[in-house]
Amino acid sequence: MNNDIYTVCDVCFHGCRLKDGQIGLCRARSAMNGKTFSISAGYFTSAALDPIEKKPFQRFHPGSMILSVGSFGCNMRCPFCQNHEISMADKASVRRAGYISPERLCELALSYREKNNIGIAFTYNEPLLYPEYIIRTAELLHRNGLFCVLVTNGCASGKIFDEILPHTDAMNIDLKTFDAGKYSKLLGGDLERIRIEGRSQVLRYLCGNPACAEVCDQSLCHGVLFSIGFSTSR
Repeated sequence: MNNDIYTVCDVCFHGCRLKDGQIGLCRARSAMNGKTFSISAGYFTSAALDPIEKKPFQRFHPGSMILSVGSFGCNMRCPFCQNHEISMADKASVRRAGYISPERLCELALSYREKNNIGIAFTYNEPLLYPEYIIRTAELLHRNGLFCVLVTNGCASGKIFDEILPHTDAMNIDLKTFDAGKYSKLLGGDLERIRIEGRSQVLRYLCGNPACAEVCDQSLCHGVLFSIGFSTSR
């Protein structure tokens, strides 16, 4: 192994330069042979059957339940995080029941249908750190008439949004503050990157999706994103 060779992780704005076997700032991705991969995907630290309103979604299948799962790691460092025991944890410090494959997770979601479960919500820690796993799970969920939901901090690259949006039925980008300075110094995030990457990719997907085009036009898409604090003038 050449110790001078690095792999740059392209999942988020941190762009961690990792040697083989080294773990990124998020504690959830590593590198080997020129590629990065998730070390948290499928190793769930939390699971609960929650009301969809708890995610929170007000108009996405109100009154339904959703199987919510989370792993470990996050690419932000919010001092007020409600799930800090897992979001700030690494692979060695969390107690897990073992790996759950996308196929098994889909089976679990189906088993809760009689309890009004509509799918899987990836939440509790940062789900965009394991997009490969989510995409595979979403494909299985959709084949079985279930939904894939994300609760994310939105600090991901445009590439990740491009890959995951076509497989996502609902997404909550959890903005912490509108102060860019606090986002960077206090939370370890990047508000402007969320505005650029998250807003532009979600907007482009909404306006270009035939299903969305049937019920809304581009001006409405802009309005939706503006209402959650994204400037659409860029």
